Amino acid sequence: MNDSRNSKADALTEPQAGNNGEAQETCDLDFILDIPLDVSVELGKIKMLVNDLLQLGQGSIIELGKSTAEPLEIYVNNKLIARGEVVVVDDRFGIRVTNIISPLERVKTLG
Repeated sequence: MNDSRNSKADALTEPQAGNNGEAQETCDLDFILDIPLDVSVELGKIKMLVNDLLQLGQGSIIELGKSTAEPLEIYVNNKLIARGEVVVVDDRFGIRVTNIISPLERVKTLG
């Protein structure tokens, strides 16, 4: 017995008669497009001693270990996927993607 809960899943998994499979791929892709991802951009890093951290106050400056000429790193779910440069759009920071990490490079970083 099919109920309304299974009808959407069936539409995604069963090929439709008369189609060349293209419509099926579109439905599957639409389902994946709704998955939320955590995207972050890293300006730089630094290791600090607890004592140094406790000495910080308003106006303190933390010098990051990256120069302004180096590209920023773009992470998706904590995996490096691209690099880019800072841009300002309507008084907000943004990032222009300058380099996409190849799948081979991403695999190398896993090990």
